Amino acid sequence: MQIADLLFGRPLATSEERAECIGPAAGIPIFGLDALSSAAYGPEAALTLLIPLGLMGVREIVPITAAILILLVILYFSYSQTIEAYPHGGGSFTVASENLGDGAGLLAAAALMIDYVLTAAVGISAGVGALISAVPSLQPHTLAICLGILVLLTLVNLRGVHDTGLVFLIPTYLFIGTMIVVIGLGFFHVVVTGGHPAPVDAPPKLPPATEALTLWLLLKVFSSGCTAMTGVEAVSNGVMAFREPTTKNAKRSLTIIIALLLVLLAGIAGLCRFYGIGATDPTGTGYQSVLSQLTAAVAGRGWFYYVTIGSILLVLALSANTAFADFPRLTRAIALKNYLPHVFILRGRRLLYSHGIIALVGFTATLLILFGGVTDRLIPLYAIGAFLAFTLSQAGMVMHWRRNKGKGSTARMCINGLGAVATGITLLVVLVAKFVAGAWVTALLIPCLILVMMAVHKHYRKVAAETASHEPLRVDNLRPPLVIIPLDRWSRITEKGLRFALMMSQEVIAVHVDSTEAGETGRSICDDWNTEVLEPIRKAKLTEPKLVTLKSPYRFVLQPLMEFVLQAEKQDESRQIAVLVPELVVKHWWENLLHNQRANVLKLMLLLRGSRRIVVINIPWYLDRG
Repeated sequence: MQIADLLFGRPLATSEERAECIGPAAGIPIFGLDALSSAAYGPEAALTLLIPLGLMGVREIVPITAAILILLVILYFSYSQTIEAYPHGGGSFTVASENLGDGAGLLAAAALMIDYVLTAAVGISAGVGALISAVPSLQPHTLAICLGILVLLTLVNLRGVHDTGLVFLIPTYLFIGTMIVVIGLGFFHVVVTGGHPAPVDAPPKLPPATEALTLWLLLKVFSSGCTAMTGVEAVSNGVMAFREPTTKNAKRSLTIIIALLLVLLAGIAGLCRFYGIGATDPTGTGYQSVLSQLTAAVAGRGWFYYVTIGSILLVLALSANTAFADFPRLTRAIALKNYLPHVFILRGRRLLYSHGIIALVGFTATLLILFGGVTDRLIPLYAIGAFLAFTLSQAGMVMHWRRNKGKGSTARMCINGLGAVATGITLLVVLVAKFVAGAWVTALLIPCLILVMMAVHKHYRKVAAETASHEPLRVDNLRPPLVIIPLDRWSRITEKGLRFALMMSQEVIAVHVDSTEAGETGRSICDDWNTEVLEPIRKAKLTEPKLVTLKSPYRFVLQPLMEFVLQAEKQDESRQIAVLVPELVVKHWWENLLHNQRANVLKLMLLLRGSRRIVVINIPWYLDRG
């Protein structure tokens, strides 16, 4: 078995695609991890901003969470309709492009691409944050652990959708199960004690209030808490990953994901209020995540605590998988419209758009390195891309129902319209509240990314215009080309090149660049030209090739060759020129270090400086291959 098969699985044929499709049970860990795991860092991001309010700040988390839950329900109904309307995948880019135009589509595409990269970075960093809460001694190794998890996620995802779902199934349901136990047990204690539960393991004491509650602070807290809604779009983007009936299975997964997220967010907010649990400084000593404090307060720090923290760590780290699942599909959709390189359309050995995965890994690693793997530093950049995509998608759906009138279209249009308004207002709140804290980076990156995509599209338009042909094959002026072959000395490589040249054309020019210094010795092709080349040709009564020697007093070799080829091209503008480049091809990569690479450089120079009438032909001599 090859190493590649062991790491990534055997290659899959195109006919095996349907076997890779998944059901709702596997759809939850693949497309729902981002949304579900946000219950771990969404409330914490909000509570972190409430630290200056002390105990009073903890009391405000319940109404803020209630507002987030209302918005989440609106998004659920909106995206349920998107799945029905776009059974082949209705991400924000597709919906906005088809209904609002390419400009809106590019805006959604840029926002989503940035959001998915941040999803991967925030998920991994939050998972490592949970680990550090349980084992504080690991805090100095935060970045290294983050990058290690990123490598593992990459290997798992390159095995394909089906295998990924199986790997993530147990951690996901373990997380859901342990968190429901914590929430259920916590509220049981709340009811039994009349609303005043005693923590098994007391959380850190909240500091005294140093600030007053203001509307501006509430808006900032709400914008941070809204990170809990990222990932809601994932199912609508990946509808085609589900088995038949795709729409029904996708909607079922979305329903379960949203229902679980509502329970988790409401339960965490309520228990934080009753147990008096607030956030701690993530960069300070003795940091504990909110879920670590909550689990310890409800169940103590026994074996269940470590199982719960372990499941949180796994799910937070694996939540980046939502980005791995959707980012390649998004880049493929954009590339199909010629706004990204076409390499993103290609499918790899496991029927994946693996180039999209590689790009995601590169961007995510860069972010983690820049921000040191600390979640709190990444959160301000988060949510803007997601809510911009939400808004454009819902606005696009309004136009979709407006054009496709039918039974229930008015009600559907109202639901999507409500979703567009709600997410649009939230977007403005998040942008204003987080702008100074780092949201300006995302706001700047989005137009930059749009400009890049427009440049790519302009290039593909130019290529299509210049290469398009509306005429039949031209059979006039089919003259053999003028063949130019650079030669150094007589060898078997030289012989192979000359034989090929003589088969191509009766007009062959062999070019030798003499760069030897005075007093140097050594044979060149000039010394053997008559005996090794001309005599056999004359005996065979073939047309003799011409030998041209170029003097190079400055010891340059490639520049004189280039000038000779370009000059020959100018002399006859109606004829093609074939430049044959003989070269040695070694068996092992390290052997290339023992030979000059003039042949490769010459080919590159000819491709860059040549014209359409210059054809470059490689003549390889394979060393040690019979």
